Amino acid sequence: MATLSLLRLQLRPLVNRRSQRLLGAVGGMAIALTTAIAAPAPAVQNPVIQVGIVQRFGEDLQDRITLEALPGEQLTLSFETNGQPQTVTTTRVVLGLTPQPLAEATLGERVVLGNHRSFETAEYSAQQWRQRGIEPEIAQPGSWEVWANRETYSTPLVRRLLVQNLQAQGFGEVFLDSRVLSQIPRTYFEANGYRYNRDTLDIRATSGRVRVTHPGETPITRVYGGTLRVQPNTYGTYTLVNSVPIETYLRGVVPHEIGAGAPVPAIQAQAVLARTYALRNLRRFAIDNYELCADTQCQVYRGLTGTATVTDQAIIATQGQVLTYENELIDALYSSTTGGVTAAFSDVWDGPDRPYLRPVVDSVYGLWNLSQYPLNSEESFRRFIAIDKGFNEDTWQLFRWRNEGSLSEIETDLKGYLGRRQHPLAGFNRVKSLRVTERANSGRVQIVDVETDLGVVQLRKDEIVRVLRPPRSLLFYLEPIHSAGANGAPGQLTGYRFVGGGWGHAVGLSQAGSYRLGNLGWSYQRILQFYYPGTTLQPISENLTFWREPS
Repeated sequence: MATLSLLRLQLRPLVNRRSQRLLGAVGGMAIALTTAIAAPAPAVQNPVIQVGIVQRFGEDLQDRITLEALPGEQLTLSFETNGQPQTVTTTRVVLGLTPQPLAEATLGERVVLGNHRSFETAEYSAQQWRQRGIEPEIAQPGSWEVWANRETYSTPLVRRLLVQNLQAQGFGEVFLDSRVLSQIPRTYFEANGYRYNRDTLDIRATSGRVRVTHPGETPITRVYGGTLRVQPNTYGTYTLVNSVPIETYLRGVVPHEIGAGAPVPAIQAQAVLARTYALRNLRRFAIDNYELCADTQCQVYRGLTGTATVTDQAIIATQGQVLTYENELIDALYSSTTGGVTAAFSDVWDGPDRPYLRPVVDSVYGLWNLSQYPLNSEESFRRFIAIDKGFNEDTWQLFRWRNEGSLSEIETDLKGYLGRRQHPLAGFNRVKSLRVTERANSGRVQIVDVETDLGVVQLRKDEIVRVLRPPRSLLFYLEPIHSAGANGAPGQLTGYRFVGGGWGHAVGLSQAGSYRLGNLGWSYQRILQFYYPGTTLQPISENLTFWREPS
């Protein structure tokens, strides 16, 4: 398994080799569209990517995954038996789990340097740890975490000394995640009446399409293009990985991210962004030997289930196109609704700003001059958020919102969060007050001070919406709620009203805003330039840099 230490040492060459491998990997694989459209994308523009469609198979030993060939087709299963390759042909295979007792109890542990809501913040945190001389790894056992490299800190004594040393330096949230394991889940597959106990299995279908029934209380069945592989991951469970050409992958992303009812230019803009985002983020799951996930921590991907003619046509119309800045793929971030103004990268996550991701007032009418009236003051922000007409999103439900949270609810959420992080103030009993103490020029809340009976807990940036349930975004202000007092005077503080706008991080394109622009007749090129000023559309090629560490 790749580690971030190796990734860092070989990063630029690795990205270039990855580009070369991707650019030549597809050969004759073409996207099979149901509509009559253009010729298949050449291999240079249709690289194969690896998507974890079931990320942690094994957390529930009762889970099953069923894989089936489409009518009239066959599945070919490839695996090893005693070190020798073996294949089995079938129409149906069931993946299951069984507990395997260990001969003796095993200590499983890692040093957790940080726990984060997003990959973006986790990656910046990992860079900071590396600069302090601690080699990190980025993992996602549930939420995003930064670990001390397990190969470097490989013994219980070394790990404990590291934790003690860092805590003595003031890094109070560093902790040792330690578990004694007496058994582990092992996967098996059943085909043609036989059971095979294997940790790794490759599955391919005659036509390159496999029907997969996902595990869960309500099983979901989807069809996926490309090939599938079951492989172990870092957490003692398994991942079902879909290897799929990117143009086929987009067929499972675009209709679920923007919707088939969007104006065509908005769908085309979404296709370019989804393609760029995927190729820019191939490093996310290096620790687990695949590249992207299939949920909102990456992009929603549902295979070939739910494809639509209009989104397929938008993918073809933009075939192979990516958005770049100075010959490098951009961080093609987008979200549902901005609330009337987009955010800079550093307004939401830690790390350096990107010059093409800066606050943009989401209106064609010049409603607000950000350079003259920045939204970092409470007065300006409240005047801005009171405007509810003239924005690209103003007909959308979550453009403006008012949500309430009681002190008891806030206390429960904060206790759970601090407890998971082993924060030194996790034992507090009571929240006394909340206060916004810093805003960015885009109006995004940067710091909320939560005063407890043990001291002040400071919540920063995207951590705020991770901990507090009422706000839909960082674009809000607080109104205290009091019980009724004597003679109409305010009584005891009982909670807070969060008054704000937007849904999501609001960095880059607003999907809701792109609907308005598309309906106004804007081309997808113009929409992209509006939200990502200074960028350039280019075809995928080996001359582009997919990713380099921002400076």
